[in-house]
Amino acid sequence: MHIIVGLGNPEGQYKGTRHNIGFETINKLAYDHRISVTKNKHQGLIGTGTIAGIPVVMVKPLTYMNRSGECIQTVLNFYKLEPTDLIVIYDDTSLTLGDIRVREQGSAGGHNGMKDIIAKLDTNVFVRVRVGINEKPDGWVLADYVLSRFYKAEHAAMIEGVTKAGDAVIKIISDGASVAMNHFNKKAKEPIL
Repeated sequence: MHIIVGLGNPEGQYKGTRHNIGFETINKLAYDHRISVTKNKHQGLIGTGTIAGIPVVMVKPLTYMNRSGECIQTVLNFYKLEPTDLIVIYDDTSLTLGDIRVREQGSAGGHNGMKDIIAKLDTNVFVRVRVGINEKPDGWVLADYVLSRFYKAEHAAMIEGVTKAGDAVIKIISDGASVAMNHFNKKAKEPIL
């Protein structure tokens, strides 16, 4: 069994913001695999089903981004699972919109939701799918930028990133994180001049 968590903020005012791209990925996976993520349990919205023939629990924490670890810790304890059974999907300003990266462990990279998860679980060894939202433009405060909505011109790339992130989750579940990393973490080739 895998616990798949998309990070975001729960209130309507945050819907469609860059910080909620984890929620958007959960929404797409839930739709594609006919999993209803609507049960309010364990401080989150929860849905159970299967992906690639493997049982999954999909989670959108209702604890707000900076306290995401509380919900995740509760879910792992309830299902008697380990952090190694966890996949966390979240936004990353160091990646270009539309790009993703899969990692089996690592630091929070300045992401407050990830900081809380690592602190609550007392480990940084769990799979994460980072979804690019573009670098903060000059003159912006980071908090304002991640809580801003995507521009109309960015929607196609945002959908591409969410789709890739969902595909990466499926690959992680079916073939393992290292296979997913080899498949999705390829660098674009330099153009030949």
